[in-house]
Amino acid sequence: MVRLTIDIPEEAFSALREERERFAAEMRLAATVQWYHEGRLSGSKAAQIAGMSRLEFLDELARRRLDVVKVDLFHLREELAVG
Repeated sequence: MVRLTIDIPEEAFSALREERERFAAEMRLAATVQWYHEGRLSGSKAAQIAGMSRLEFLDELARRRLDVVKVDLFHLREELAVG
């Protein structure tokens, strides 16, 4: 696993009233949702990076009113390979 470190102003935590771990999880989820939406990640890979099951990730997309199914040939093959 790769560890990524970014600098966030301390005020961000107090403004959002978030614990660091929760903030990091939300950032990771937001990034994977965006990358999935842009077609840069498959649903399976996005779910893995977000630390969720595929079903949980699809539920999150639906909650955000984003397309749950985005199909292109490359990602379809990857999704089918995962099962």
